[in-house]
Order: sequence, then structure tokens, then C-alpha cells
Amino acid sequence: MSSMFGVVGKQLRTHPALIPLFVFIGGGAAMSMMYLGRLALKNPDVSWDRTNNPEPWNKIGPNQQYKFYKINMDYSKLKKGGPDF
Repeated sequence: MSSMFGVVGKQLRTHPALIPLFVFIGGGAAMSMMYLGRLALKNPDVSWDRTNNPEPWNKIGPNQQYKFYKINMDYSKLKKGGPDF
């Protein structure tokens, strides 16, 4: 593993134009892993604890935002549109 980093380091020293490529690909990989972690931990459709709360999507209130990005939506003014289960 350390020999691989040595080869990459040697390539970057001889070809410095590759540095932005490694930076952007590394940043994109890091951001995609962070988004995947956010989806796994914060999404109400994912249930990690099936014994205590097997259906976590039923505990979401009508005025609670769970989407990553909202466009012109005020969740505090929403009213519940369905029955209680």
C-alpha cells in the first residue's frame, strides 16, 4: 500500500498538472460518501432499529422538513393531510 502512494507521489512530482485532478476526484468522492451517510442516518425511510421503532416514517410531523433541499416551501404552515395510524 505504501509503495502505491510512493508511485502516485512520484507521478505528481513529475506531472504537477495532475494535482487538480486528484483534488477534485478526492473531493467528489468525499462529498458522495458524506451524502450517502446522511441518507443512511437522517432519511425517515431507513429503519436501523426495527425493535423499538419499525416504522419511523409514521412519526414525521406534517411540518417537519426531512428533504435535503427545499424550494419555496414553508413547512411550518403545512397541515396534516391524512389519518392517524
